[in-house]
Amino acid sequence: QVQLVESGGGLVQAGGSLRLSCAASRSIFSMAVMGWYRQAPMKQRELVAAITTGGSPNYADSVKGRFTISRDNAKNTVYLQMNSLKPEDTAVYYCNAKREGFWGYNYWGQGTQVTVSS
Repeated sequence: QVQLVESGGGLVQAGGSLRLSCAASRSIFSMAVMGWYRQAPMKQRELVAAITTGGSPNYADSVKGRFTISRDNAKNTVYLQMNSLKPEDTAVYYCNAKREGFWGYNYWGQGTQVTVSS
């Protein structure tokens, strides 16, 4: 059974930091672009950051310079370090594993709540 298990969410004051982790089964992690998405109330889910199998990251403009995505291939885990958090970062954050092509897949974690108080 495919699993993406997220951890690290919580409540933090504005300006604070949190680190999210997402552990994946090995069979999907090694071939997947790993991403973090978020969904705030009454808003669509949006891409926050993603990282390729080779370690190249990309970020939403709203988090550039504040968030860092990384992956540990030995641990089958992707991280999202979030610094200088703002109230508008409040959302449920979802881990995603995606592979294109004939053998492609697109898996989601259960989500973890991040709340930033002002």
